[in-house]
Amino acid sequence: MESIAWMAWTLPTAIFFVALACTLAVMTWLAAVYPEAERVGVLRIPTTRGDRLFISLIAAAVIHLAWIGLVGTDPIATLPIGEEGFEISSLWLASGISLVTAVLIFRTV
Repeated sequence: MESIAWMAWTLPTAIFFVALACTLAVMTWLAAVYPEAERVGVLRIPTTRGDRLFISLIAAAVIHLAWIGLVGTDPIATLPIGEEGFEISSLWLASGISLVTAVLIFRTV
């Protein structure tokens, strides 16, 4: 495990990777059950579900990096769990914004 010790393996990191794996599984299932059809949205280019997922993931990365650079990762609240409490990072707000952005991308692009 020393080779990956540089990575901050926290609960949000684990949730991100589990959500990404579930998203890819659902997209694979959708492609098998409901074949994709290209559609033209506000970008005026034909896109598939996979294209819109890729655009959403890139947008989420940009939103999170901008959030870290501009706002930081300071805790916004502490839940009374355990002796020291459980701090909630402001990155959860960036994740919420990313989720709303992904929904908009899938609906309009």
